[in-house]
Amino acid sequence: MSHPEFFAAVPRITLHDSLAELLGAAERGLIEYGYPDAVKLAGHSCPTVAGAYLMTLKALGALYPDRLPERGDIRVDLKAAQADGTAGVVAAVAGLLTGAAGEGGFKGLGGRHARRDLLRFSAGIDTELRFTRVDTQASVTASYRPECVPPAPELQALMPRVVAGEASAAELTEFGRLWQMRVKRILIDHFDDPALVQCAAA
Repeated sequence: MSHPEFFAAVPRITLHDSLAELLGAAERGLIEYGYPDAVKLAGHSCPTVAGAYLMTLKALGALYPDRLPERGDIRVDLKAAQADGTAGVVAAVAGLLTGAAGEGGFKGLGGRHARRDLLRFSAGIDTELRFTRVDTQASVTASYRPECVPPAPELQALMPRVVAGEASAAELTEFGRLWQMRVKRILIDHFDDPALVQCAAA
């Protein structure tokens, strides 16, 4: 699968997954994820997927400052209801990285390694996401402001023609290029921009 070149430059994350280690799926339980994994899961690359990836990376770094994050031992709460806007996409990306799952998730093995009910919607929180370590109950909240990185004017001008199905092949190609240029700015140029992603201890 071919991706834009900048995907490879987006920071990756390594986690420890005790279930993967137990079942022999990953040596020493180490699993690495990158932005292309989030894109494959979602089926597309957009500011929402980029934001979910960024928020999760930043939050896990804050929750586990001195060790690898423990995949499967993190609860993810979303302010939004599951059917609201892009909440499902955000939850899918956060769940991929953390192992958190809803009521259909893995129920555990011998009373351990459960991922079920670690992903919750309509959580009654003030920020977009909250990540909580199951072992210590330490929490970090995360919010995302994609308007800090606005789309190019040319993209906005093309949008009506694309949505209406009237765009030419050349216009569609240019639309895709401009779309991913914004994603690149979010993930590369503004990766450490505190105005874009805010994380705080809860």
